[in-house]
Amino acid sequence: MQHDSSFPGRVRLGMVGGGEGAFIGAVHRHAARFDDRYALLAGALSSRADAAQRSGLALGLDPERIYDDYLQMARAESVREDGIEAVCIVTPNHMHAPVARAFLEAGIHVICDKPVTTNSDDARALKALAEERGLLFAVTHNYSAYPMVRHAQQMVREGALGTIRVVQVEYAQDWLASPLEQSGQKQAAWRTDPAKAGGGAIGDIGSHAWQLADAITGLRLEALAAQLSSFVPGRVIDDDVQVLLRYEGGARGMLWASQVAPGCANELRIRVFGSAGGIEWAQQQPNELHWTPLGEPTRILTRGSGAMNAAGARVSRIPAGHPEGYIDAFAALYSEIASHLLARRHGGDPGPAHFPTIDDGLRGVLFIETVQQSSLSGGVWTALRT
Repeated sequence: MQHDSSFPGRVRLGMVGGGEGAFIGAVHRHAARFDDRYALLAGALSSRADAAQRSGLALGLDPERIYDDYLQMARAESVREDGIEAVCIVTPNHMHAPVARAFLEAGIHVICDKPVTTNSDDARALKALAEERGLLFAVTHNYSAYPMVRHAQQMVREGALGTIRVVQVEYAQDWLASPLEQSGQKQAAWRTDPAKAGGGAIGDIGSHAWQLADAITGLRLEALAAQLSSFVPGRVIDDDVQVLLRYEGGARGMLWASQVAPGCANELRIRVFGSAGGIEWAQQQPNELHWTPLGEPTRILTRGSGAMNAAGARVSRIPAGHPEGYIDAFAALYSEIASHLLARRHGGDPGPAHFPTIDDGLRGVLFIETVQQSSLSGGVWTALRT
């Protein structure tokens, strides 16, 4: 990326984590660069100084802005005239809170991977700090930025489904069906470590499933009954979760998240049924939304078609027939965040945040903690923590 210090049309961005060997860091960088709305200028890309330096140089960063640790980076960037405006945090989960706190205290906006923290006390403290400093805190629940997810969200808001009755959401993977963490694989190692992950399948992918249902339906979760399981011998963290959901107003739901489901590479799916119809969306066919008005044949709504509503069209880039996918959805989220930040830079009104914020992040952590509490209590119905 270029090193012009002004970047009038781009957000000056830094990154913590995401160096060599990391999957999600590269995803965030691609997404940020996709619409040419960010300039990556600084990084503390690894907790190991040698890896941080190699990673920064490989990305073409100015050597003076490749930092050995995030505290040094927050201090140095906060006093530079051309310092970063926002930091992207893509570390293991247990580091989200201390890194975010350091940059918020330095007056720098935060874009954080999910779950936003490993406990709700930290999430509440970050929310309070961001509000006190008047800073944006975005959370990258990227699946909520698919065009057909936004289309579905507007359909529900406009009452097309009538009164919501049933919500079913699942996220199934198979990559941890064997004890991969025992092989030394980096991603498996920290994601199955309770001290670093804060939750196994429920935190890693169950949080995505919860947020997708939350974003589309807008329903307030009242209580849940959950069962966490660890099927792989020797694993000390959950790799499968099953949750019954009770919403205010009478709707009921089910959530299943599993990382031990052979044949499921990355299958996120949601179905929502109301008194006037039902919808179904699957991440592996992201450009289609199945819509069935009550008593009528199912119709397939496609991204880019004339039937697409304003919410879906806002995050759709290319004509119908050209598929948009995972990176595109991530990029749509980053583009929305950039619009918000650039409006703030120029003293304008950024308008409503269509992307997930620290409020969503906090509710996600409270959901995870309630699931864990219910499971430890034998799967009893448990009121959502507040």
